Amino acid sequence: MDWKQHATITGTALKRWFIAQSYDALAVGALWWLGLTIIGIWGAPFWAVLGGAFQFVPNIGAVLALLGPMVVATLGWLNDSNYMPIVYVLILYAIIAATDGLLLQPYLMKRTARVPIWASILTPLVMGLLFNFVGVLLSAPLLAILYTYKARKAQPTVPPPPPGLP
Repeated sequence: MDWKQHATITGTALKRWFIAQSYDALAVGALWWLGLTIIGIWGAPFWAVLGGAFQFVPNIGAVLALLGPMVVATLGWLNDSNYMPIVYVLILYAIIAATDGLLLQPYLMKRTARVPIWASILTPLVMGLLFNFVGVLLSAPLLAILYTYKARKAQPTVPPPPPGLP
């Protein structure tokens, strides 16, 4: 294979990964919007858009998405002594994190980038242990590239005709 074929395969894999990540961000943003609206947190659409955008930052993105609604809920508690919105935001965060980590991301990566669910769960953990934050950051795109090459290798190729045949 020449470099153009490698670049095409890698670009296709990264494109599929980006599409899967975009769907995941959209779903998580919708979950944040729905949950924050039900709880009654001020600026729910804004925090939902930020929550979806932070999905592109592995591991700490979910925590960053939590900070804004927590500040609003805490300010509400200081204003009227009602601490329950803080508890509800933490419960919402736990539900979104579990749903995304155990269902959404593995499913979308398998469907869009053709990465097995077990690999999309295990690889970020191993890469994080070996290479810290950089390993976690690069684990999903590398998995997409690896499984694209693996799928390409598994495709049957048509052998060339024997010499002397037209």
